Amino acid sequence: MSRRYSNKNEVSNMRKLFLALGATALIGISPAQAETNLSIATGGTGGTYYPLGGGLAELISNHIEGHSAVAEVTGASVENMGLIHRGDSDLAIALADTVHQAYNGSERFNGNELDVLAIASLYPNAVQIVALADSGITSLADLAGKTVSVGAPGSGTEVNAKALLEANGMSFDDFEVRSLNFNESADALRDGDIDAGFWSVGPPTSSIVSLANTRDIALVSLSEEEVSNASAEVPVFAPYELRAGTYDGVDEATSTIGIPNVLAVNNAMSEDLAYNITKLLFEKVEDLRAIHPAADDTTVEFSLESTPIPLHPGAIRYYEEVGATVPDKLRE
Repeated sequence: MSRRYSNKNEVSNMRKLFLALGATALIGISPAQAETNLSIATGGTGGTYYPLGGGLAELISNHIEGHSAVAEVTGASVENMGLIHRGDSDLAIALADTVHQAYNGSERFNGNELDVLAIASLYPNAVQIVALADSGITSLADLAGKTVSVGAPGSGTEVNAKALLEANGMSFDDFEVRSLNFNESADALRDGDIDAGFWSVGPPTSSIVSLANTRDIALVSLSEEEVSNASAEVPVFAPYELRAGTYDGVDEATSTIGIPNVLAVNNAMSEDLAYNITKLLFEKVEDLRAIHPAADDTTVEFSLESTPIPLHPGAIRYYEEVGATVPDKLRE
């Protein structure tokens, strides 16, 4: 039995499809030659992933023939790995520890090794613990008994916050947890609904900049021991110093941990497309730096030093083409 269309909209949509197919036939373009739209999974609009992903999307649309791209708002790192594995997104930005767990099927991925490979490491995140200046919160231990945002559910911020706390004898059980994205965390701090919040993001990030413009803020500095404990537990953690003056009113450097951010793809991406994206990323990196200063760290050297999982063969082709030495650990 032939299928009946259930409503006028569906009939209208089918007519539009037939018209579009007819138009492509008239001008000699087959449907298979139509432009391929790529989805780039990023994070919330208040972080760094979204503007950098948007910049990369614009570069792809302008410079890779037959392709366009769009940056998608997501819950960030953990969600992004699932999107890549399922083929719901073509590229994704995610924290190195999450990417490492996804590739190996460890921790939150419960033994499920996902189909992900790396294109590059883009820049390091800094774990930033933010409170209002008059909160009295000056150390990790001061979070006990408070109300604290640990990032959006499934985000890299949540993963990093959990790992940092547990490496130093604390856990989410020590305070009242709020699972808020970057903009929501900033609003909640501004309104007095939380006492502190975790951000794992490339500094400076717009949500904290905006908060610092309206409230006096403080950043919690980690002790040398706390940084060492975290690095021992999570190999991709490294000491990081947030420069004085990064945010209004924060006049001293802040000691914390840094984690690389990785541009990842499904391992089924064609070698030519992965090569073209890698080449475009580095040859047009100044365009990304004009969008966000985090891209100052987007270099071939940083990528080959910091990437935690094997590179896509197309990416390897580019690195070798420019004379870089690709470590064996980055080859599958």
